[in-house]
Amino acid sequence: MGRHQLFPDKSTGSSRSGWINGFIGVLIFSGSLPATRVAVLELSPVFVTVARATIAGLIALCMLLILKEKRPGRAQIFPLVIVAIGVVVGFPLLTALALRYVTSAHSIVFLGMLPLTTAIFGVLRGGEHPRPAFWLFSISGSLLVIGFAIAQGLSASPVGDILMLTAVILCGLGYAEGAKLSKTLGGWQVICWALVLSLPFMAPLTYCFLPLSFAGIGAPAWIGLGYVAIFSMLIGFIFWYRGLSQGGIAAVGQIQLLQPFFGLTLAATLLHEQVSIGMLGVTVGVILCVAGSKKFAR
Repeated sequence: MGRHQLFPDKSTGSSRSGWINGFIGVLIFSGSLPATRVAVLELSPVFVTVARATIAGLIALCMLLILKEKRPGRAQIFPLVIVAIGVVVGFPLLTALALRYVTSAHSIVFLGMLPLTTAIFGVLRGGEHPRPAFWLFSISGSLLVIGFAIAQGLSASPVGDILMLTAVILCGLGYAEGAKLSKTLGGWQVICWALVLSLPFMAPLTYCFLPLSFAGIGAPAWIGLGYVAIFSMLIGFIFWYRGLSQGGIAAVGQIQLLQPFFGLTLAATLLHEQVSIGMLGVTVGVILCVAGSKKFAR
């Protein structure tokens, strides 16, 4: 069974299918930070990172074997490593560490920069020449986030803010590299091969960082780990890349702008975290800046 039979990357329907798949992907991603927040309350951030990659990697390996996927070429290995560093290791680990210092509602504001960092790396990797207005919106969005961090009091959790900023940068790099690679390798295949490449490192680390005792770990922590492993790390990417290929990267990619709103809603309803008016205002401001930068990217 070939790759196009189960998870086709070429659209056979209308662009509406692309928007639907992209929306589902972003909705799944929106639960990542709240689920991680729940998991790291009782599990080590490092264990959560390596365990989610290991679980997803084993599932991805089974998918590739069952569908008899062709191995990536030599020229595709290094880009896959970049994807793995960005979205398999870097973003999950740094966000898990950051959530030890900040709430998921606070961290979700930083996700408003994800489309922007993805666009910037797309410019750097693709050699595009955006108009000056692009950089105006880019700088404005960054200043909004920095201003938000200062207003919250940098002395409170500067480490958490720095970790989140670094996580967003690495994730943007991984998204851009993955989008570029998906044109030759295929959308869902990119995340599957990136997970499989990480498996020889993540599986032993999962064993090494196993909790000494499972007695004090509640069901919510394991459910949170299961969510980020199966949905955030794998299923979400299948819908996301499929949506990008069906509806177009530039168009469907803008659905990411809804992710902070979804995440803030989940943080407020599931974790009962306080979402201030200021936090909502900054999120809206960042989203507007990212939307502007997208408009003037070409």
